[in-house]
Amino acid sequence: MRKKIVAGNWKMNKTRNEAIALVNGIVEGVSKLKISENVQVILAPPFPFLESVFQLSKNSSRISVAAQNCHSEEKGAYTGEVAASMLESIGVSHVILGHSERRAYFNEDNNFLAKKVKAVLKNNLKPIFCCGEILAEREKGNHFNIVKTQLEEGLFVLNSEEIQNTIIAYEPVWAIGTGVTASSEQAQEMHAFIRGLIKEKYGDNIAGNYTILYGGSCNAKNARELFANTDVDGGLIGGASLIANDFITIVDSF
Repeated sequence: MRKKIVAGNWKMNKTRNEAIALVNGIVEGVSKLKISENVQVILAPPFPFLESVFQLSKNSSRISVAAQNCHSEEKGAYTGEVAASMLESIGVSHVILGHSERRAYFNEDNNFLAKKVKAVLKNNLKPIFCCGEILAEREKGNHFNIVKTQLEEGLFVLNSEEIQNTIIAYEPVWAIGTGVTASSEQAQEMHAFIRGLIKEKYGDNIAGNYTILYGGSCNAKNARELFANTDVDGGLIGGASLIANDFITIVDSF
């Protein structure tokens, strides 16, 4: 059975006190939900709050903690960067890689991301690998090719054992933070396409058990419809993850 996941990407938001209040609200809310044992919650706060969020949520078997990024190298003269081993040492279990904002603002390409994926796995962490097209690419009908290239170059460098310790998040860039959401049909179409790529590369069994998340203005109002699709296994949530009640509603949408 595929794991269902709701991951909250807080991006560059919240002060320490606000982060503590938010995680406490989420922990309390999740504890009251009657949801399948197969549902997992992942919180991705900014770097300064990772250890605090881990300590406050560690007693909940439902909740894990993710970093929003890491470097490809283990250590060295990389001022301002954070290594995967550092994240693992404070309780982090997942790392978001290849988010469209990292690709756009920091010029991260697929080859660099492949190195990051390897570094994360080497330290027994799980990558949440983001892929997705910009509006112009979709309007030209090139969205499938864009996503295929991102996955083949950035993630499908892994072997069959390694790939099973990863998660893919499809994020149509034109829907991130815009309030515009891909339709349920658009989301399902791309998720089915991605699962087909996994099947072609790694076989039926791995593809059938692989978790693929949707990201892009997923919120408390549309999550249930999106998650009802056969190949949508949850969401990578942005703005709605900053409000405890909204995030809890999304978690309860399976």
